[in-house]
Amino acid sequence: MKSYKLVIFDWDGTVMDSVTKIVNCMHQSAILCGLVAPSDEATANIIGLSLEQAVATLFPNDADLYADLIAGYKHQYKYVDVTPTPLFEGVEQTLAALKNSGVLLAVATGKSRAGLERLLDETKLRNYFVATRTSDDALSKPAPDMLLQLLDELNMSALDALMVGDTKIDMAMAKAANIDRIGVTMGVHNAQQLQEFAPIATVDSYQQLGALLLDR
Repeated sequence: MKSYKLVIFDWDGTVMDSVTKIVNCMHQSAILCGLVAPSDEATANIIGLSLEQAVATLFPNDADLYADLIAGYKHQYKYVDVTPTPLFEGVEQTLAALKNSGVLLAVATGKSRAGLERLLDETKLRNYFVATRTSDDALSKPAPDMLLQLLDELNMSALDALMVGDTKIDMAMAKAANIDRIGVTMGVHNAQQLQEFAPIATVDSYQQLGALLLDR
C-alpha cells in the first residue's frame, strides 16, 4: 500500500453506524406525507446523495412534496427517531493513528452542513479533520466536486489522496476525481458491489483499514 498524504472519509455508514436511522427517518417522512415508504434497500441506496437528490430519486412522481419530505426527514432525524448511531469500532483510534503519522484527514459527506457540524461536536471528532465538505458546499455525490474542492483547499494532488466510503456512490465520486479509494463493508454496500468501481481494497473493519494504511 502506497503512502497517502490525505485520507478523505465519507460519514454515514463509514464513520458512523447511521444507516438504520436514515432509513427509518425517510420512511417516517414518507408516511407522514401520505406516501408509500420505499423499501429498506431502495432507501439505503440513496445514502450519500444530497437530501434533494435523494427524495427525487425515491419519489420521482411527487415533486410537489419534496420540500415536505425533506423537512420531515430532518425533523425525524434530529428530534423524533431514537435509533442509536454509534461510531464504528476503532474509528477514533484509527483517525488518531493516521493523524499522528502525519496524514491529513478530511470529510466528504452527503449530510447538510448543519448536520455534520452537530455530529462533529457530538462525537468529539472535529479536531481530527482539517477540512470538510457537505451537500451544502458542493454538487451532490457522485459528482467529484467535493473531492476536487478539498484537493484545491489543501493544495493536494489527486495522486496523494485516498477516499474511504461504504457506497457505490462514494466509489463513483472518487473514481470521477481520479482518487484511489477503499470500500468499507460496514455500511450500505458489500464488497462485490463496491468492486464495481475498482477500489484498491475493501475492508470489513477499522482494524483492517488501519493495518492497510499504517503498517508499512
